[in-house]
Amino acid sequence: MADPRIKFDLFSTYIATIKNSVGTKMFRNIYVIENKRRRDVAKNGRVSCAAFVSSVLVISDNLIKSSHTTVKGLLEDMRESGWHKIDKPKKGAVLVWTPLKQMEDLSKDIISFPWENEDRWHPGFYVGKNTAISNNSDSGTPTKHPWTYRKVDSIWWNDRLNN
Repeated sequence: MADPRIKFDLFSTYIATIKNSVGTKMFRNIYVIENKRRRDVAKNGRVSCAAFVSSVLVISDNLIKSSHTTVKGLLEDMRESGWHKIDKPKKGAVLVWTPLKQMEDLSKDIISFPWENEDRWHPGFYVGKNTAISNNSDSGTPTKHPWTYRKVDSIWWNDRLNN
């Protein structure tokens, strides 16, 4: 029987997971078999932002149901898992930035799945002190940056993260 004096601290573990992800290469490659050929749909990390965010949410006590390769799938799962929009960022919130023109072009060039044509939004995490962590398409790894580095479309929160 578990010790009743010990309680899992979801929020602190979640924030530590996000912060410790900076520089990891573990989200760079996601393989599918298409026409009997293996293909990396994350393009060595160039388009693995949804995979990064969804994987962190899954391993953080199942804050969503499964990992995703598209922002559309990520947001649908978040809604179904109790995430809701908030007006101001707070530590641990999921941010969704609007598409950039060059990202739109990048997506067209490297993704052939028709359902991903609309999927050019960029998710990441707000970690406090005007800082966010999201996947960087140049390095192919999660990177720390100002949360206002591009226009934020929406901010998401799950009440399970309330301390």
